[in-house]
Amino acid sequence: MPGTLYVVATPIGNLEDITARALRILREVSLIAAEDTRHSRKLLNHFGIRTPLVSYHEHNEQQRQEKLLGRLSGGESIALISDAGTPAIADPGYRLVRACHAAGVPVSPVPGASALLAALSAAGEPTDRFVFEGFLPTRAAAREESLRAIRDEPRTVVCYETPHRLLATLAAIAAVWGGDRPLVVARELTKLHEELFRGTVGQAQEHFGTERVRGELVLVLPPFAAIAPERDLTMVLGELMGVRRLSRKEAVKQVAKEFGVPRSEVYRISLEIDRSEGEKESE
Repeated sequence: MPGTLYVVATPIGNLEDITARALRILREVSLIAAEDTRHSRKLLNHFGIRTPLVSYHEHNEQQRQEKLLGRLSGGESIALISDAGTPAIADPGYRLVRACHAAGVPVSPVPGASALLAALSAAGEPTDRFVFEGFLPTRAAAREESLRAIRDEPRTVVCYETPHRLLATLAAIAAVWGGDRPLVVARELTKLHEELFRGTVGQAQEHFGTERVRGELVLVLPPFAAIAPERDLTMVLGELMGVRRLSRKEAVKQVAKEFGVPRSEVYRISLEIDRSEGEKESE
């Protein structure tokens, strides 16, 4: 029987954010495939875990994948971890997971910390529907093209960004979406210098442009809200009395409430509508 590939979430900052199950799995498996073995060794040393580590990242995934599949098929279980958070989210780990499914190797998730979900939970923006864009393109033209494609997105948009590209990304959002568009920038989540910035894109440019930006970032952009076209009082009143056949009294009452106009003024306009209609019929 083949072993199991465990997809194990690790802390995104605070080391206390790791589950008891994750620690047990990391101790029990034969091997841990890590994005950066030096980074992950610090985590394992903190918890006294001595399981062997092997690197698995985008530059060696093809040659490493075959060896990992061989060990899994031979009955050994392996844990897949990333530098921080849940593996296979905006990293190449999903390819190993897909290869395991194709080879008949069981895959088991060990859930835990995720920068994506942590940012969403604290952003205060709609979460019933959202779209994750991962990292926006590094090239300016491609980045602006991606932003144009999601400018009118009716769902909350979430993306990752690196410190050295934040200002360029904010400038691109301002150029494509407008500087008044609201957003949330989550920085260094669960760490000592955790920050949740809420404001407009323009305000974010001012805030983060004063000094060097540090730490990993998650951008949360609220759903696009189209500005409702202005409703014309006379047109609405005429529709209520004509097409909808409300009495003058009911139509005047409803329009006065909607537009915040005195009933006497709305009543006067209703009489003008009648005169205008009468003149059209006599022509």
